[in-house]
Amino acid sequence: MMKRLLVAAGLSVLSILTFADPALSDAARIKDIASLQAGRDNQLIGYGLIVGLQGSGDSLRSSPFTEQSMRAMLQNLGISTQGGQSSAKNTAAVMVTSTLPPFASPGSRLDVTVSSLGDATSLRGGTLIMTSLTGADGQIYAVAQGSVIVSGFSAQGQAASVTEGITTAGRVPNGAIIERELPSKFKDSVNLVLQLRNPDFSTAVRIADLVNNFAAQRYGGPIAEPRDSQEVIVQKPKTADLTRLMAEIENLVVDTDTPAKVVVNERTGTIVIGADVKVSRVAVSYGTLTVQVNETPQIVQPEPFSNGVTAVQPQTDISVSKSGSNVAILNGPDLRSLVAGLNSIGVKPDGIIAILQGIKSAGALQAELVIQ
Repeated sequence: MMKRLLVAAGLSVLSILTFADPALSDAARIKDIASLQAGRDNQLIGYGLIVGLQGSGDSLRSSPFTEQSMRAMLQNLGISTQGGQSSAKNTAAVMVTSTLPPFASPGSRLDVTVSSLGDATSLRGGTLIMTSLTGADGQIYAVAQGSVIVSGFSAQGQAASVTEGITTAGRVPNGAIIERELPSKFKDSVNLVLQLRNPDFSTAVRIADLVNNFAAQRYGGPIAEPRDSQEVIVQKPKTADLTRLMAEIENLVVDTDTPAKVVVNERTGTIVIGADVKVSRVAVSYGTLTVQVNETPQIVQPEPFSNGVTAVQPQTDISVSKSGSNVAILNGPDLRSLVAGLNSIGVKPDGIIAILQGIKSAGALQAELVIQ
């Protein structure tokens, strides 16, 4: 099976059509097409303050939660804040988010993302102070702190301003330290659950058969069973180490299979046609009607020494042209034949989008049409 893909975006279709070497098949390692259920990511969230902003922080009157947070922080540090109001604009309240990778150990670091909650105009130059990051179970798994890096910038004067990118969100590289590991251990599992990133029954069955062939030689019997189009269950043999078993399985090469799809993005004019897309025999005609209207008014002057007035006489020229009215017979048993038939009409990608929609409506497109 050849790995072929058509991508067109505002250019001639064949100008960016590439075909891989026919000797290459749709083969991939299991680790590239499936993930381990026990090795999933976990999302973390926290609320914190960024200090050190150059007058671009929250206005405490419009964002009262920022002032409350400042008072609570100072009181925890032993500083009394009773009897006064602050008007400083160098502090901003932010939401802090991060992703805890699988099998993360205490002491390792994570990148965190900070996003403004109040009316701060920029987080550039600020420092995130110590913020606890919790998981869905309410437990603290990491603590974040550090300088914020903002890619956008803004500048303004009395009569004009300019802004590029987002200035109210940024990142703290390696800003979080993991303090708690996940309660579950990988080696405590009794089996391995492989989850396909692109669910497909054929691929799931092929993975199970491949693993069973390997296990029959290594462990003397089958150990894998496809549960559905997305999951394949691999039982742990009694004499096997779970980590070593996963390392051996994930490097097995399997022939993948995917359903035929045509993905169309009408906003950008991008068309992606999968390798297995076929078109039944159908006749297609595509024509473009262009109507051009030119207004050339003329000024009419009165005769000398007459009582007439200057007038405007309208004059309209209308021209009509029609191009691309060829009729082509499309019969695409494979991708190359389909593209050759579309190019024979001489249409651009925006026209191909309309043709594909018409072919689908006629029932001749043997694939799923996805319109974004």
